[in-house]
Amino acid sequence: SLYDRLKVRRFEFVPLWGYRMFFSYQMRRINCKLCGVTVEEVPWASGKYTLTKTYMTFLASWAKKLSWSETAKSFQTSWRKVFDAVRFIVEYGLKYRDVSNVESLGVDEIAIQKGHKYLTAVYQIDNFCTRLLWVGRDRTVETMQTFFNHFSQSWAHQLKHICSDMWKPYLKVIKEKAPQALNILDRFHIVANINKAIDKVRADERRQLEKDGYEPVLKKSRWCLLKRKENLKESQEATLSDLMKYNLKSVRAYLLKEDFNGFWEYTSTSWASKFLERWCTRVMRSKIQPIKKQARSIRKHKPLILNWFKAKKAFSSGIVEGLNNKAKVATRKAYGFKSLECAEIALYHQLGKLPEPLMTHRF
Repeated sequence: SLYDRLKVRRFEFVPLWGYRMFFSYQMRRINCKLCGVTVEEVPWASGKYTLTKTYMTFLASWAKKLSWSETAKSFQTSWRKVFDAVRFIVEYGLKYRDVSNVESLGVDEIAIQKGHKYLTAVYQIDNFCTRLLWVGRDRTVETMQTFFNHFSQSWAHQLKHICSDMWKPYLKVIKEKAPQALNILDRFHIVANINKAIDKVRADERRQLEKDGYEPVLKKSRWCLLKRKENLKESQEATLSDLMKYNLKSVRAYLLKEDFNGFWEYTSTSWASKFLERWCTRVMRSKIQPIKKQARSIRKHKPLILNWFKAKKAFSSGIVEGLNNKAKVATRKAYGFKSLECAEIALYHQLGKLPEPLMTHRF
């Protein structure tokens, strides 16, 4: 039954021909037997938002293409209203999305602010769908446990593949919460770590050569040693050919890296395991400390690396790195975020493929 009437409220609608449009309505309070005295629900708005659902969907669609500040300027509204619109769409999408058919996950961290501020991003990487499933603060054991607690235990038990890097908190919680899933350490992170080791060897050796008064043969040779052969320019190929004439640690490390590329060509898990053991043995005899450190790490995580072959090479973190690049583009486009809450909402909005409210009209 009717309790009383409130003041007339205005709800902002999509602007037409540059004119701001509003719905004007006098809200009623009703006396509900279950809820008590409460404001009636209206179909065109939600809660205390001053924008209509249609306008919030409209602003949110443009906020995918432009930064939030540019969207606010283009439609003569405020940054706060654009943020509220995106938050409303994200909350609606998270409530009504379907996650029942998820079988494969990719886990990685995103550097969101200076000072080692990270977000942990969990993606669905099935062949039929790639999207952001969950994002949480930091990259700790508690972060990953929060992710699995967010979903049910039966949901975690349906997972078949999980791609991640060698970060210990990720490996520990994945093993505990989803022991039936193949935890895959793929080539991207392993090759990236080997390249970092080679770059360290080259930098240290270049400084030592200059200190001892030798010819600076390693000067401007960084990308010659790090790039794949097919991606080298003609000038870099010539530089690399000249380097091969010297018996340098950098050259030996480069040859070990090139030899390791053959590991990914195997199809049999057992033969790949034998190759990996032989390669690690050669590295340990090379007396090149940064590469030896990577070989010890590879030996330690050998079963997880071989899971890539057990999964028939169907899953890798390449998809995850592509989504991470999109996340970084969203961050740069907004020139950073004022808070981690803004960053989380923006990432869900850009990468979550969330369902949107049904509208009578599209603009």
